[in-house]
Amino acid sequence: MSKPIVAVVGRPNVGKSTLFNQIGKKRVSIVDDMPGVTRDRIYMDAEWLNHEFTIIDTGGIEFDESDHILRSMRSQAELAMEEADVILFLVDGRAGLTSSDEEVARLLRRTKKPVILAVNKIDSFDRESLIYDFYALGLGDPIPISASNAMNLGDLLDAIVAAFPEEISDGAESDEIAIAVVGRPNVGKSSLVNRLLGEERVIVSDVPGTTRDAIDTHFTRDGVKYLLIDTAGMRRKGKITLPVERYSVMRSLRAIDRAGVVLMVINAAEGILEQDTKIAGYVHESGKGVIIVVNKWDIFPEKHDKSTLRFTDDLREKLGFLQYAPVLYTSALTGQRVERVTELVKYVAEQQSMRIKTSVLNELIRDAVSVNPPPTKKGKQLKILFVTQVGIAPPTFIVFVNDPELMHFSYLRFIENRLRESFGFEGTPLRLVVRARKEEE
Repeated sequence: MSKPIVAVVGRPNVGKSTLFNQIGKKRVSIVDDMPGVTRDRIYMDAEWLNHEFTIIDTGGIEFDESDHILRSMRSQAELAMEEADVILFLVDGRAGLTSSDEEVARLLRRTKKPVILAVNKIDSFDRESLIYDFYALGLGDPIPISASNAMNLGDLLDAIVAAFPEEISDGAESDEIAIAVVGRPNVGKSSLVNRLLGEERVIVSDVPGTTRDAIDTHFTRDGVKYLLIDTAGMRRKGKITLPVERYSVMRSLRAIDRAGVVLMVINAAEGILEQDTKIAGYVHESGKGVIIVVNKWDIFPEKHDKSTLRFTDDLREKLGFLQYAPVLYTSALTGQRVERVTELVKYVAEQQSMRIKTSVLNELIRDAVSVNPPPTKKGKQLKILFVTQVGIAPPTFIVFVNDPELMHFSYLRFIENRLRESFGFEGTPLRLVVRARKEEE
């Protein structure tokens, strides 16, 4: 299931970015007194009382059709509202009700989505009377807040969480495997998608950045249903100049969150670059299954009979945290080995969903401990008392020990390696959680 999405909208300069930063507890959006500073949509994950959600900051909504930038900002805000499960409409209590607020309210009523109306810049409870004019918008009880000092922020978040739908669909059917295709610009993602689908479903261009939205396509192969999500290229922050590109990067990260298996595409002709390692790191941390697709293998320079082996060694060295990921060498242009992609995706999805019986797990751990006894620290030895699997996708294990502080990361890695040697788990990260437990329990 996907996280609920909350879009913060309103006319320019009402404090949307300040509120966005308060909710996320991070200074992500640029805050400035000049209207129109935020021109694109910015995403951030947030949490309130164990409810995780994604919040989108948007540019101010203006209705001046003659100004291209304002028209573009409004279009971006409307796209954010389409994505959102809950819309947070922010107005300025000091400025009072304006005709622009009324226009935005009319736009919101047409969305048929839950709208939370917050009146900002109410810096003290003595000024709460400033909210009364906003009842005229017909959007329910206005909530007085001060984004700059977080006044009444808890009440606002309570109202947002209460408006979440009970279940959020991620766009994939229950029996579908969702695949996100990610990587730097111009590594051949769209060409790979088109080759997989056998049609020109996605625009293909040599110009980096042609794909700016995440595009969903449902298809079936050998009786298995897939949801394929093509994404925009993910550039380094310093290379991102256009607002639409910043938005595209966030859509790519969202696509990873939605996916079950990620195709991490690398340009063979360019080799493994720093940005590849950063994207791969996000994929690993997301807990998704991953396949490294080395594309454009047909134009790899000075190819010889050991090129594949050496490139793989280089991959394993530079992307050390993805040692578990299978590597596939393809050419989307010629179709070389592209037919193996869905076969490998299906295999990785099965590996992600594997469950190991507790009795089998503990027998394995006993054997591992006898071969390589746990470390000691200050005369006290670590004892592994019990191991059990508590989740899948990614496979998650709880390791009960006498004292978690005695567990060294290298020994935890040893346990992970033994799990992989015995059961595979190819293409998926493993989560090992260490907890204390008394020996007599």
